[in-house]
Amino acid sequence: MSQINDLPLSAVPAQDAPRGRRVAFVQAQWHSDIVHQARDAFLAEMKRLGVPLDTIDIFDVPGAFEIPLHAKRLALSGRYAAIVGAALVVDGGIYRHEFVANTVVNALMTVQLETNVPVLSAVLTPHHFHEHVEHRKYFHRHFAVKGTEAAEACVKTIEGLQRLDAILTA
Repeated sequence: MSQINDLPLSAVPAQDAPRGRRVAFVQAQWHSDIVHQARDAFLAEMKRLGVPLDTIDIFDVPGAFEIPLHAKRLALSGRYAAIVGAALVVDGGIYRHEFVANTVVNALMTVQLETNVPVLSAVLTPHHFHEHVEHRKYFHRHFAVKGTEAAEACVKTIEGLQRLDAILTA
């Protein structure tokens, strides 16, 4: 299909997505000082990419486990072109953190496949996390990088789906 190459990379601006005009960012409040680094970097990069910040809605949830339900309800509203979830899942000693992280990421994938609204994940679970200063500094930086990457992926995904929709409806 050479049609895809005939369309410019930015055939339709990200803020004009056909399935909704807005982007949702759902963030867990556990380790909020770290998770908010992703949010802040996401917003800065979206602005740099030309997406008006007043088209981005921020939603707070208690923890990572609550992100998929919010994402599904937001997707079903028809208002959002894409949804991003952000959380830091660490080993709390009571349960295996991999279980929570896998459950959340799998649920986010299910939401996007069931609703056709892209759901991007900045839900991270480190092998080791300690509350000391160096680990916290590292994860502050790492989440800022992930926020920037999520914004880039968000815009590219919306634009890619718009190109695909244009080809499929032509």
